[in-house]
Amino acid sequence: MPIITVPKILREKLTEEGADARVSVINQSDKTVKEDALIFLEERFERRLSDVKAEIIKWMFIFWAGQITVLTGILFAFFRR
Repeated sequence: MPIITVPKILREKLTEEGADARVSVINQSDKTVKEDALIFLEERFERRLSDVKAEIIKWMFIFWAGQITVLTGILFAFFRR
């Protein structure tokens, strides 16, 4: 976490309590931004993971259908003779 220093002129205008309050607001907003970014990235990762799972299931089905077709063709050719 970065250290926030309040310049002397602001401390004079805001008083010590005002400067501390301002620093506290900045720290709180920084924490909120980090939490929001983390939530956004987590949702994006989960959505991408679901897409990958669906893609894998699709290709597994295509593979199985191809295997059944080839096996049926081989058995048909074998028993036809």
